Amino acid sequence: MRRIAALAAPYFSRSEERWMARAMLVVVVALNLALVYVLVLGNQWYGRFYDALQNKDAAIFWKEIGVFGWIAFFNIAIQVLKFYITQLLQLRWRTWMTRNYLSRWMAHNTFYRLELARYAQTGDGPPDNPDQRIQEDMQMFTDYTMTLSMGLLNAVLTLVSFIGVLWGLSGTISFNLGGHDYNIAGSMVWIALVYCIIGTVITHYIGRPLIGLNFRQQRFEADFRHHLVRVREYSEAIALDRGASVEHAQLNKRFGAVLGNYLQLIKQQKNLVGFTSFFGQASVIFAFIVQAPRFFSGAIQLGQLMQVNSAFGRVQDALSWFVDNYDRVAIWRATADRLTSFEAAMQAHASDAGDVARTEPTGAAPALRADELSIALPDGTPLLANASLSVQPGDTVLLQGPSGSGKSTLFRTLAGIWPFARGRAQVPPNAMFIPQRPYVPDGRLRDALAYPEPASAYADEALRQALKDALLPQLESRLDDSDAWSQKLSGGEQQRLAIARVLLKKPAWLFADEATSALDAEAERTLYQRLAAQVQSAGGAMVSIAHRAAVGEHHGKRWKLEPEPPTAPARFRLSAAEA
Repeated sequence: MRRIAALAAPYFSRSEERWMARAMLVVVVALNLALVYVLVLGNQWYGRFYDALQNKDAAIFWKEIGVFGWIAFFNIAIQVLKFYITQLLQLRWRTWMTRNYLSRWMAHNTFYRLELARYAQTGDGPPDNPDQRIQEDMQMFTDYTMTLSMGLLNAVLTLVSFIGVLWGLSGTISFNLGGHDYNIAGSMVWIALVYCIIGTVITHYIGRPLIGLNFRQQRFEADFRHHLVRVREYSEAIALDRGASVEHAQLNKRFGAVLGNYLQLIKQQKNLVGFTSFFGQASVIFAFIVQAPRFFSGAIQLGQLMQVNSAFGRVQDALSWFVDNYDRVAIWRATADRLTSFEAAMQAHASDAGDVARTEPTGAAPALRADELSIALPDGTPLLANASLSVQPGDTVLLQGPSGSGKSTLFRTLAGIWPFARGRAQVPPNAMFIPQRPYVPDGRLRDALAYPEPASAYADEALRQALKDALLPQLESRLDDSDAWSQKLSGGEQQRLAIARVLLKKPAWLFADEATSALDAEAERTLYQRLAAQVQSAGGAMVSIAHRAAVGEHHGKRWKLEPEPPTAPARFRLSAAEA
């Protein structure tokens, strides 16, 4: 309950919608009170109606039929209004929570740092499938929190309202035990209490494994769905590698985990359903059996017997809320646990930006400079120790080194997204980074070209010219076409589209990480000449990562990451030389 309260508190106590949320919650509670009051009126109606039947009093019978119509009308009206406001509150709550979590997940590249944490040595790693936690778990959490909490409130109100009625109707049980006479007032109340305590204890014993099983079921379902999406995204690569059988086996393995855990869920739920069904069916005749001697002796009439049974049923239902809802409580608990771990992970990594003090240079001639720069892998392995580097306007630098030496990681550090680094860095503000595998969003081509800026910021002529300069003239007429461009464009075309973004936005500083690795030599030479001319005209510089020797023709300086001996503080050192 502490975890659930911690997840619910931000919306109801600190959000901009808190007053509306509280007002709607008060209305829902008031409607629950009204509903319980209608149930009390219905219980009183039972006594009058069945007494009229027993006495064959037609006038009272028809009168009570009319009264029942009004009770039924108000019951239906309250139920409908309660459902509507509860669902509306749940929708508003889910909307706020989803947007809040999305903004925090995306802020400060937390989504990226959570994935990096998967490879760290310490901690439990990031929460699995954050997409599912935001989309599915939040919907389930708000749904179950509203439904179960209002159900519990209704059970408490029903118990308070009917326990006095049952106490007054159930009479006194007298018996002799060990030579002593005992009189127990409100016997049916005590019987209901003992009955429900026994049922609750047994239910908890039977149903407790459902909590862990539901937690794992959500994870296995998400893992299976995630792998299906990856097969769709990498369909061409899988087909070219003849990897369909391997992926089929992997999908079967993940689906097998789904089925295996679900079978265990079914077995546990079978036992729980069996007991709760027996518990519920027994309660239907339990009050009749206990009160039958009083009825047949003439101590009570049929109407009072029906009132006792109705009141006992209400009290028993209220006390049995935990029994009746145990499987849903287990899902609620598992969902709250998943969101709590996601919340903790986001809080732990949201401000984890590393110890690199980043500044922006001032003055007419900004420069790139880094001092005492140390970079490590997520598992703590040091890559670079106390390195210094400097790039002045007009420089063109080629960064080289063996695979795994940390070339791309150095770029990530300069971009400010690598959390496992420390030192000082001065990075010019007007800079762009081109990854080896650029992100190409689905949708209109103009939006993919201008990403992440809005396409409306650029004229159509500028967009077409950028495509033409990036050697993509065949796409000039397709600016308004919507498609899955990451699937339709080849690797080389995607790299040229990333270069078209640079030529469109005209940054002064450019960092290119194997940005032309999928291009032929002629296209690579042409595009590098245009990129170099672009940054030179803007008064900036260009730093590139490349393995091809031909790329060095477009750079005047060279940095090289060279292996260090095992006794050195890091695996590599950075050396600089003329190209």
